[in-house]
Amino acid sequence: MNGYAFPYRSQRAVDFLKSHGKKFMDVHADVEDIVGFEDKPDPAVVRAALARFLSLPVTQRSAVILKDVLGHSLEETAETMGTTVMAVKAALVRGRGKLLQHERDEGALAATTRIELDRYASRFNARDWDGVRALVSEDCRLDVVSKSQRRGKQVGMYFERYAKENVALRVVRLEGQLALAAYVAGAEKPTYFILVEFEGGRVASIRDFRYVSYIAAEAEFEMVAA
Repeated sequence: MNGYAFPYRSQRAVDFLKSHGKKFMDVHADVEDIVGFEDKPDPAVVRAALARFLSLPVTQRSAVILKDVLGHSLEETAETMGTTVMAVKAALVRGRGKLLQHERDEGALAATTRIELDRYASRFNARDWDGVRALVSEDCRLDVVSKSQRRGKQVGMYFERYAKENVALRVVRLEGQLALAAYVAGAEKPTYFILVEFEGGRVASIRDFRYVSYIAAEAEFEMVAA
């Protein structure tokens, strides 16, 4: 892949870079800044860049977009940025490192969230309502979408209705984030979804979509392996 394979996107990147002017570009780089530099794009970096590049300083962001996403050569990237090849290499090392750290941090957070959701679903499916309530923080926010909202102690009453129903929860990945799919007895597909957020190991918010179940028919989700 080279920079000319994507002329429209490349031109947009060039225009974007030029709009910032050379005053944003770091044209100096020490030799130690490029230790660990690899000329070939890292696929993991490309995936992370698409979601996280805006968190980078403009120099690092520009280098990653031009070199790793659009496939420009080091020389083309340096020319576009109005800087040196060494400075581009330094920006790539820093930018790639930050993006991959973001990805590692998100992976660790996802693993923790999975454990917390499994614990919540396990107690829910066992009808251990006291155990479920024990997971809920005192300041928890509840949003039964399009129906009602509660906070704090009132959230405990939310489980009284579920105690009378045969609903099971399973952890799924819903459009990129971990969530709970609610299965009514006998159903092969989720009837609706529930989003649960945690803070310090306690449930901080619940968004229950039972009254807007049409979302389940349109949403993209996948089961998460046990």
